[in-house]
Amino acid sequence: MVDNKEPIFLKPVLQEKIWGGNKLETEFGMLLPSQKIGESWSISAHPNGVSTIISPKMFEGMGLDTFYQTYPDYFGGKVEERFPLLTKILDASDDLSVQVHPDDIYGLEHEGELGKTECWYVISAEEGSKIVYGHTAQTQEEFKEKIEKQEWKDLFLEIPVQAGDFFDVPHGTIHAIGKGIVILETQQNSDTTYRVYDYDRVDEQGHQRDLHIQQSLDVTRFPHQHPVLKDARHDIEDGYVHHYLSNDYFSVWKWQVDGQMSIFLDEGYYLVTVIKGAGKMRIDEREYKLSLSHSFILPFGTQEIRLTGDLELIASKPNRQVD
Repeated sequence: MVDNKEPIFLKPVLQEKIWGGNKLETEFGMLLPSQKIGESWSISAHPNGVSTIISPKMFEGMGLDTFYQTYPDYFGGKVEERFPLLTKILDASDDLSVQVHPDDIYGLEHEGELGKTECWYVISAEEGSKIVYGHTAQTQEEFKEKIEKQEWKDLFLEIPVQAGDFFDVPHGTIHAIGKGIVILETQQNSDTTYRVYDYDRVDEQGHQRDLHIQQSLDVTRFPHQHPVLKDARHDIEDGYVHHYLSNDYFSVWKWQVDGQMSIFLDEGYYLVTVIKGAGKMRIDEREYKLSLSHSFILPFGTQEIRLTGDLELIASKPNRQVD
């Protein structure tokens, strides 16, 4: 047991992608190992990329996966087999593949891990940027037929996006982030993706990436329905709290600060990333500097934080109850 638990600041894992770019360096100040970095796994305990602790010093260098299991009191005393969430910043220098994710039952049966429900906050978007968000097929058979005929324009629904947009992307939703978009993604801790279409592009070795047509047919929702957000914004002091969604897996908020603002937290632990600006966070008698792209966990039992500066943060907390 550790008393007076401090926030856990984490070092992200940078993932190279065929569609990645360098905005995580030019816009967020990260030092990139290449100019094709597509994702910063900011808060991750997934085996494919585990964030490590920067502070407090007593935990420095420890992986989040190990910390989660070793210090359960930071997470309410009871923990799952795997840390439940994963948050990322994505830089789409090119279009991502059109894809879909399974639910928990299918994911566990076929991939050995949970499914993937996610959501996106659009940090920036170049003029004319679009996403794929849904499809036109009414049935699985119609979906398969359009794929076989390569009727991509008729099959996929595209919508324009701009900075500040938020999208709920439940499992079974056909989707793709378009070129020129940077997002903060909150998702279940899963790395299972089924590609439907990848623009026939090839990697540096001249190979096309695998498609997963049968799995996509198995898990896609028919017909597509746009999720309806029941979001709400509350103005407080020098800023506001915008609650975007709560589902079976997580709740997500934006904290906008222009001056000083106190936030009172419900029970649970919170995952937080600074997506704009800089400032300070005060918890009890301790103060922490916050800069762009900083990501941290507010431990279970944190009741109030006071934020100062010009800041935008995306916060989330898991909703699954541990038996």
